[in-house]
Amino acid sequence: MTTERAPAECWLIDMDGVIYRENHLIRGAADFVSALLATRTPFLFLTNNSAPTPEDLAVRLKHLGIGGLSPRHFYTSAMNTADFLSETHANCTVFVLGEGGLLTALNQHQIANDAIAPDYVIVGEGTHSMEKLFKAHECIERGARLLATNPDNWCPVSSEKTRPGAGATAAFLEASTGRRAYYLGKPNGYMFQRARRKLGEPGSRMPEQVVMIGDTMETDIRGAVEAGLLGYLVLSGSTQLEHVGDYVYQPARILDTVAD
Repeated sequence: MTTERAPAECWLIDMDGVIYRENHLIRGAADFVSALLATRTPFLFLTNNSAPTPEDLAVRLKHLGIGGLSPRHFYTSAMNTADFLSETHANCTVFVLGEGGLLTALNQHQIANDAIAPDYVIVGEGTHSMEKLFKAHECIERGARLLATNPDNWCPVSSEKTRPGAGATAAFLEASTGRRAYYLGKPNGYMFQRARRKLGEPGSRMPEQVVMIGDTMETDIRGAVEAGLLGYLVLSGSTQLEHVGDYVYQPARILDTVAD
């Protein structure tokens, strides 16, 4: 009788700065993903961007030149938020500042929208009108708890432009209400815990070794270290080599790109 062993190495992979920049694949990204698919190595793209759905992300990568992916290969901070709420507060209601990916994830978990007396105000990526910000402020003053899909204060739009992220909007509401937000997404350990569970197929053992590949020390590498995973830093994104030594936590490996 043979005993099926868990895979020795599985991968959690950040997207922006690791797989692509703007609308261009980073060197080696397509070959790396093709190798994972060919060898049936378990992997999951892990992103703090709550706006797209997994279907959106699969289509985007297909357009960029990476095919063979399905929605099951993606785990977003929106999905993580919906998982968190369904696990910790079943039947809760929410007022949402966010876009399609967040709304879809909440709907799939049957978490209802409530603009009158919600249990939570959920902040995700997107453009928010002052009217909706005022409404969110009022809901929090009435007792709703403030929850953000991720702590990122800014998101890249191009190599020269950024836009405010969910963290900046949550900070605005923290300042206006005096209430503290709870931040999900990377580097929160709950994001890594749920992602690691998703790597294991139903009925199989958990992977022996999980590696997080990311370009950001504050989210990707910190989250990996705190979750007990290996963190591989690539220098194709937001972190420059000369700044790595500024952090107490350190990556297990530093690579130029995923090509390495």
